Amino acid sequence: MSTTIPGPDGRPRCRWCAAAPEFFDYHEREWGFPVVDDIRLFEKLCLESFQSGLSWRTILNKRENFRAAFAGFDFRKVAQFTETDVTRLLADAGIVRHRGKIEAVINNARCACDLVETEGSLAAFIWRFEPQDEDVPPQSRSTSPASVTLSKELRKRGWKFVGPTTVYAFMQAMGLVNDHAEGCIMRDKATQARADLHRPS
Repeated sequence: MSTTIPGPDGRPRCRWCAAAPEFFDYHEREWGFPVVDDIRLFEKLCLESFQSGLSWRTILNKRENFRAAFAGFDFRKVAQFTETDVTRLLADAGIVRHRGKIEAVINNARCACDLVETEGSLAAFIWRFEPQDEDVPPQSRSTSPASVTLSKELRKRGWKFVGPTTVYAFMQAMGLVNDHAEGCIMRDKATQARADLHRPS
């Protein structure tokens, strides 16, 4: 089976973006393009943890609700959430009402604050785990040595719901790897964006 399908313009795209109508725009505008903004990185780690056991379509469709519920994923604000906020979030039908995952976001926000204090920024820390010289076919795995290492380091620092599979999906989406299929027209664009990126330090 081909790893690409024709897009609306007839040019090839990753096959997965045809699985739901909203995936196409996400694929074109976001997935695989490098991100160095701390808030966006934190948001994506949180959303990937919420996705565990669910479909990305469910999370993507609720993303604006999640943003509203979690103060735009500003981890400094989320770190101040209390049990009252947990109760509020458990009553919010617009998000995934899973106590463990909600509490993990609050916990991880506090961990993010600590990490920024010690490392300078979330981006500076995360981009240290960008894999180098990996010759692996795109979309051929669900974890990687880099995602295992980053997962272990995050968990050592107190983060929750950041297993290797969750972290690898995060790395794909945030452009730490370019997993667009060979032949997908976005692959070269993502490669160029990664080449142009000023990596945080």
